[in-house]
Amino acid sequence: MNITLESSKLYPLKFMPIYMERIWGGNMMSEVLGRTLPEHSVPIGESWELVDRDGEESVVLNGELAGCTLHELIEHYRGNLLGRAGKDFVRFPLLVKIIDAGERLSLQVHPDEQACREIGNGAEPKTEMWYVIAAESGAEIMAGLNGSATKVRLKDVLDYPDEVESMLQIYNSQPGDAYYIASGTLHAIGAGNLILEIQQNSDTTYRVNDWGRLGPDGKPRELHREVGLKSINFTNRTSPRIAGVVGETGFNRKYDVVKLCPFFQVADLRLCSVWNDSTGSGESFHLLSAVNGCVEVGRDERTAVLLPGETALIPGCFGAYYIKPLDGKATVVKTTL
Repeated sequence: MNITLESSKLYPLKFMPIYMERIWGGNMMSEVLGRTLPEHSVPIGESWELVDRDGEESVVLNGELAGCTLHELIEHYRGNLLGRAGKDFVRFPLLVKIIDAGERLSLQVHPDEQACREIGNGAEPKTEMWYVIAAESGAEIMAGLNGSATKVRLKDVLDYPDEVESMLQIYNSQPGDAYYIASGTLHAIGAGNLILEIQQNSDTTYRVNDWGRLGPDGKPRELHREVGLKSINFTNRTSPRIAGVVGETGFNRKYDVVKLCPFFQVADLRLCSVWNDSTGSGESFHLLSAVNGCVEVGRDERTAVLLPGETALIPGCFGAYYIKPLDGKATVVKTTL
């Protein structure tokens, strides 16, 4: 596509969701977010809100650049879009998803860079963060090993779900909570969770237990136990949970959710009036994900309205902008490099 828009005229970019059928998918995207989902034979479990990968590329939904792929924008604008922190990336460095878990996901792990070097075969490291948008009563998050788990014991009980669960840290899922899932963390999202996921641009996942589930073909899904066990960080027993704030006030509040991660920084914005922000002198793009309530983002005539669950990309060169709650108050997850 021939792109002629000057970088000084870039604006908040929205993208068309890419919906993924998953055997464990649910119905919270439609019930909670009010989305009309495409026809599907298997439940919709994921919406890829922002992605730049071979075979899956986000397409701009709004404004003069509508119809362009995210990858085309990176090739054309590079540092003006990504900012100085991202100017050397060939692909957009992050992937934004919404996870809709009607059933619990498999027990799985993502490798770190060292494990990827040992495993090969195109393995890519993945660290991710989950932000709980909504959770049904009794929904749980399983993330990280507890103090009683060892590699030998875990390997011995992988065929016994109850015993595997006894080695995991298990949390009651609460909207507003977040989880920092560093690569090497054994984890599973429980049934009844609607989650915003921010992750490295990777699609490498190793399933070590699928709870006896059968795939659409009636056969057990493939497991990846050998490489999965190589990928688990057995020395990390820290809690991945970042408790959300409770209560309401009459002023805007910002809470750092992920601050020390080398791959992304995440903040939780609780807004009841206009929030002024800026990409500064172009250090990084900003991703703004509306969690609840509609918001308007941008400045002057270069604005976009986000419905709950939608994400906008603020180009690194954009500078000052505002976030305006349109329903009186709103929660927005802000991600930068």
